[in-house]
Amino acid sequence: MDVTLENADEVYRYYSDHRQTRMKALAMYGVLAARHRPRVRFEDDARDRLRAVVGRNEVPLVIAANHVRQTDPFILAASGFLSPLRPRIGRMRVLAKDELFDDPDRRRKIDDLGGIPVFRQKDHGLRAAATAGKQMMDVCIERMGRGDSIAIFPEGTCNEEDPRLLQKVSSGVGHIASGALKKGSRPWLVCAGIAYPDQDRPVVVFSVPIALDAVAPATPAQTTRLVAAELQRAVTAAHASLQIG
Repeated sequence: MDVTLENADEVYRYYSDHRQTRMKALAMYGVLAARHRPRVRFEDDARDRLRAVVGRNEVPLVIAANHVRQTDPFILAASGFLSPLRPRIGRMRVLAKDELFDDPDRRRKIDDLGGIPVFRQKDHGLRAAATAGKQMMDVCIERMGRGDSIAIFPEGTCNEEDPRLLQKVSSGVGHIASGALKKGSRPWLVCAGIAYPDQDRPVVVFSVPIALDAVAPATPAQTTRLVAAELQRAVTAAHASLQIG
């Protein structure tokens, strides 16, 4: 099966059920951690609270990270391995642009990392990508209902202007979180701020997890604004930590 927009129906039927081998996923995440060695830090008591949430296996997470470089998915995966998120490896799905699935060898690696393809509007046009986007969000909502967590870069494209300030956050993250709530899931939001120094290893700061069923606003747009505010705080903390060293 080719991951193309024309095959979107088949693509999302496949990724609605695809399950990577947990041991292989752990090994790949571990290799990325050893290769990139991100400096993982936590806001306030986020480490202990994240550990407590992860310990509740039935609780899905929405993990939102900012997008600065093409290496961000690898940095986030490495940080997950080095954080309390590690027990969720094998049950985490990562949204990735469809072109990354073109090469068969790279696709196998992305599948093992838990990838779900995204047909972006900027690549395929608003109208052409709209139906596929709805299917992708439905798959995410369905998988969260089964206890899987979703990692997403809601800016949608690399920030080439000022990495300290988020670009516009796509409403897709709000639709996924709100849809999961409506379907009876009780997801928690975790934000990861990624910052790259001129030299040395990247820094990733995890925010304090938030129970979305307790605080999420009524509409996807309002939920999107909540994600944007929380993620901006994590990004600001990551850049502040660069000054500390």
